[in-house]
Amino acid sequence: MTDEPKVDLNAPVRMDGSARDGTATAVRARPRRKSLLREYAEAIVIAVLLALVIRTLVVQAFTIPSGSMMDTLLVGDYILVNKFLYGPELPFTDTHVPGLRAPGRGDIVVFKYPQDEKRDFIKRIVGTPGDTVQVRGPQVFVNGAPLREPYVKRVDAPLSGGQTYCGYAYGCEPTLVPPDSYFVMGDNRDNSQDSRYWGFVRRDKIKGKAFLIYWSWDSDRHWLRWWRLAHYIP
Repeated sequence: MTDEPKVDLNAPVRMDGSARDGTATAVRARPRRKSLLREYAEAIVIAVLLALVIRTLVVQAFTIPSGSMMDTLLVGDYILVNKFLYGPELPFTDTHVPGLRAPGRGDIVVFKYPQDEKRDFIKRIVGTPGDTVQVRGPQVFVNGAPLREPYVKRVDAPLSGGQTYCGYAYGCEPTLVPPDSYFVMGDNRDNSQDSRYWGFVRRDKIKGKAFLIYWSWDSDRHWLRWWRLAHYIP
């Protein structure tokens, strides 16, 4: 039985892998570096996954396409919506994880349009579950008390005597808001398709609360509304 030669791992190594004393020695293989293409691909995949997680669970961007929320929100405003506040919706379901609070009166919310859930609408919450809502002319009453709404855009109309005719499908008479539902209206009351016409918004259809205008473009005049940039939406 012969003794195996001892290998000095600290001995200087030649290109052919032999030590200066002629004994064989092990060569430590250097780890292979990732190719530049693979590094870029991994970075892109990670960035896309993070963006999807943020968009699904935290915040999402929307564009205002109509004037139903004037003058609070203008056509061409680009807004951010907080989805985490009310509890984000689990992908491919209508189930929401617990949020910080429930939607409240006065919140501007984005939701799935009840008559076509492929479309997103944005309105202001007027009535919460259990509230009684009634619309009399330009005035909204909640639980019998007039609602103070300094944000509403009104069009001057000629004075008329007697009771104003109400042609809405909901709200002409005291209307009870069902559990887990909300009565929503646009700030531009004379140009808004809202709960007065198609009813209530269910809680599980609300995507989140609008909180910031990050960009605003006036397409008619072709200029940037710079004074609206980074404007907080209460």
